[in-house]
Amino acid sequence: MVQDFRLPDLGEGLPEAELVQWLVAEGDTVTLNQTIAEVETAKAVVELPSPHAGKVTALHAKAGDVIEVGSVLISFEVAGVEPEAPAPQSTAQAASAEPADAAAEDKAQPNLVGYGAAPRGAGRPQRRARAGARPPAGIDTAVLEAAPHDVIHTQEPAEPLRERPRSTPPVRKLAKELGVDLALVEASGATGLITRADVETYAARIRSVDEAVAPPAASPTADAGDRVTRVPIRGVRKHTADAMVRSAFTAPHVTTFHTVDVTATSELIASLRADRALEGHRIGVMAVAAKAVCLALMRHPSLNSRWDADNAEIVQHHYVNLGIAAATERGLVVPNIRDADRMSLVELADAIGELAQVARAGKTAPAQMSGGTFSITNVGVFGVDAGTPILNPGEAGILALGAVRRQPWEHRGEIALRDVMTLSLSFDHRLVDGEQGARFLREVADILREPGRAMLLR
Repeated sequence: MVQDFRLPDLGEGLPEAELVQWLVAEGDTVTLNQTIAEVETAKAVVELPSPHAGKVTALHAKAGDVIEVGSVLISFEVAGVEPEAPAPQSTAQAASAEPADAAAEDKAQPNLVGYGAAPRGAGRPQRRARAGARPPAGIDTAVLEAAPHDVIHTQEPAEPLRERPRSTPPVRKLAKELGVDLALVEASGATGLITRADVETYAARIRSVDEAVAPPAASPTADAGDRVTRVPIRGVRKHTADAMVRSAFTAPHVTTFHTVDVTATSELIASLRADRALEGHRIGVMAVAAKAVCLALMRHPSLNSRWDADNAEIVQHHYVNLGIAAATERGLVVPNIRDADRMSLVELADAIGELAQVARAGKTAPAQMSGGTFSITNVGVFGVDAGTPILNPGEAGILALGAVRRQPWEHRGEIALRDVMTLSLSFDHRLVDGEQGARFLREVADILREPGRAMLLR
């Protein structure tokens, strides 16, 4: 029986998505939950799992196509499923049954990514295949489906995971440089050891497959004798532009600045990084500032609130979903850390590092970029001292961290070389008065100037 899979609602009511790439081809046999494609919404690149186990009979779009939610994306021939013979019925009965059948079909159609997926094991890290690593002809897809990078754990796994592919350190280094996942490479020798030649052969086959299925370039395009380049506005860039325009023309922005001596924070970070008990936890100024913001927000609720125009209310949040602005190749994204106010400094540092890594890989889920209550952006990493950040829509404030600079500064009645940083706070003047914004900024600055002050807050 042929089953159609329609593009599901990927969250946040987004009406369409762009097909980035297929990870299967017509004629392939797929398993339940196997990743079949990557699509890009206005917020993130999302992996689509297969809702069926069976054979792919048709792909209804190609890479680069923009597909509306509800459109047929792929068709499967599902083994062992036969359509039931309809019982005889009158014309009136058939007419009355049509809406119910349509409703049943709509109900069967997934409306969220992950339809058909069984719960994953808690705490089990999930690895994904390298972008573009669709199995080339000649490789047993049954083996690939069992590879550790592509397994989504179901309640009753059919078979145990494969062992880590056997190879030497130089071969693993070569695979990393070529972007090859060793779990997909078939060893040519009888010993089962993957060689340099195996990796190079696989990489060459992948390139040939990619070139064969690559769509015509949609962007950027040269024009007017190569004097200009035209880049289509889509994906994250389009969403960011819409959000920033909506924010700028809805919320009256006010920005205030404060320059602070953060030498004590620098010394704290240095001591934590030297602590062997904290090896593997990269604690930096961003994490300390995030902790300071969470502490200050609990004492200044106007900065952690939302303007609800529909109900003529100001909604104050008793939790902090802290947005972290991340610059990626696809544009600016602001995923948030849920309940950041409940985290320790080490937990915040780990969450920020993981969030940035996922964002740079373009794999941030749409749900992670909604529901934020306050945001931080670190312009200091670009060597910038200050700026006027634009509010994330729906939030009352955003704090920009400037570069930490070693410069002469008054300290205990004398001039000394100190670590100095400028903080820039933008806030929604409908929600936050100038006094409230200044007091909040000063409290964050005081914690960065003397981290021990955090011990006095609750």
